[in-house]
Amino acid sequence: MLNSLDESSQSSQENERSPIHTADVWAALESVKDPEIPVISVVELGIVRDVLLDGSEVGVKITPTFSGCPALHVIIHNIEQTVLELGCTVIVETVIYPAWTSDWISDVGRQKLKEFGLSPPPRHGGRLEITFFQPVPCPYCDSLNSSIRNTFGPTLCRAIYYCNDCQQPFEQFKAL
Repeated sequence: MLNSLDESSQSSQENERSPIHTADVWAALESVKDPEIPVISVVELGIVRDVLLDGSEVGVKITPTFSGCPALHVIIHNIEQTVLELGCTVIVETVIYPAWTSDWISDVGRQKLKEFGLSPPPRHGGRLEITFFQPVPCPYCDSLNSSIRNTFGPTLCRAIYYCNDCQQPFEQFKAL
């Protein structure tokens, strides 16, 4: 009899979920990677702007890097699935104002971009005209002796460069 009592007590404890906290949602969202740059999370990229919690209902506000970002639907789906795994219902809201800026990429995210072979964009503080004429460092050898080959890379947010020192082609995540 004691055994069955222990089992039913254990079973009811398993059915009770610990309350979810905002920090739990943020931590889970760190696992959601950008589909076009799978080494960086949507949090590190600065796409996730806010997490709102009301009991077991979670609201996630995101700002896409571009309004027409082709990966947006995949990002939303992955965010929804990740939050659902926490046992919560979720609403993902796309917020386009203020517009996303590459200044929102975290320092960790910038390092991951570089390790992936993408030159991270410079921080510009809203003064984009400065970034168009700055030398772009090669993510492989850190040389500033690079030249632009194409202003549009495989996605709208990247440009293609060539390092004249190590002779490696590379992409830069555009400053926006």
